[in-house]
Amino acid sequence: MRRGRIALLAVLSACVLGAAARAEVIRHPIPNSTFPIAQAVEVRGNVTTYYVSGQVPPVVNKDADPSTSAAYGDTKTQTVGVLTRIKGILEGFGLSMADVVKMQVFLVHGAAAPMDFKAFMEGYTQFFGSSQPDLPARSVVGVAPIPAFWSRSR
Repeated sequence: MRRGRIALLAVLSACVLGAAARAEVIRHPIPNSTFPIAQAVEVRGNVTTYYVSGQVPPVVNKDADPSTSAAYGDTKTQTVGVLTRIKGILEGFGLSMADVVKMQVFLVHGAAAPMDFKAFMEGYTQFFGSSQPDLPARSVVGVAPIPAFWSRSR
């Protein structure tokens, strides 16, 4: 595995609403689709909005060099790790993944290792979709690999 390559840049971030009882949240599905994101989410009323900072995947193999992807697992493992971190942050505010209305995802993409969108979706649908039907609006973009020093700082 290449040094410094984390398959999922994993700066997944979430915009969530607190005090949902005071807000009307209308989720507009993608027409004629079962894809697990909303086409748009409309929020009406007096609410508090939380912006959760991006997260990177946790080390899953403590025996591996933290500047290599072996320390973080494959894209699915990284996705689950990051979404689990976000879930914990939300729970600290008394919220859940059902409160997420917008998600931004950055996946590493390069000539040597194209982004693994399928593996990302396998991890993502453990948190959104059939198990949790309140779908967020979402963007996914491919980005250059992050430097090895970033992974060592986590």
